[in-house]
Amino acid sequence: MGEYISKGEKLIEINDPSGKWSELTLLPEWEEKFYDVYTVRKHGKWVMLKALKKEYAEDPKYIAMLEQEFETRYNLAHANIVMVNDFEKDVPGVGRAIITDDVYGYSLRRLIDEKRLTPKIVHRLQTQLLDAMEYIQENHIVHNPITPDTIIFTEYNENLKLIDVGYDQVGSLSAQDTEEDIKSYGKVLNEVLDHLPTSLPRLRKIAKRCEDGNFHSIADVQLAMEKRNSGQIFIFICTFIVMMACLLLWLVIKQ
Repeated sequence: MGEYISKGEKLIEINDPSGKWSELTLLPEWEEKFYDVYTVRKHGKWVMLKALKKEYAEDPKYIAMLEQEFETRYNLAHANIVMVNDFEKDVPGVGRAIITDDVYGYSLRRLIDEKRLTPKIVHRLQTQLLDAMEYIQENHIVHNPITPDTIIFTEYNENLKLIDVGYDQVGSLSAQDTEEDIKSYGKVLNEVLDHLPTSLPRLRKIAKRCEDGNFHSIADVQLAMEKRNSGQIFIFICTFIVMMACLLLWLVIKQ
């Protein structure tokens, strides 16, 4: 098992004569309002569990909520979203639980707190996070606000993964839902920019426009990002051409 994003993990003893489940560990950093999250071995393979807290575990209302979230998330398939792959009705010591892929890595919140942000992470926020958000909106998924706590970066290649991505699928999202998503993205981006050792004024401008409600779709934000990146590429190309011209002139003069 790699190092998980959680702090204060708690190994829980479970009694499972079948040997199906072992090494159940509570992950406090993943805790949600109604849910606890665990990592566990299922038939020897590491997976993660999302289960109702003990006080809600037998309440039909919350059981239905858990099952609804499973039905919604099970049909999602995106490289930057933690995938749901099963539902168990009786995990020893836990009860009903959604089973998801295991995630090795760190939350954006932890990376900010520990001053471990990298250029690759910033780039992933500009690309992979927007791709995941666009996918969620295209599939009309109702979800909690995206925050640094729900954004994970894998341990080895810093790929972005979203957790807590949705609990219901509706016919369509309102304009307000879409704009709130974009504002959440702006807040995340601004907080990251606040903790970088360098200033990125163009990216800061986009983040502010997100928070101010100047974008009406994820596609608009992506376009603004692409224009920014295109401008940087244009400058790089121009610089390269000038350097090659100078080199060619030098070679001609030398001859």
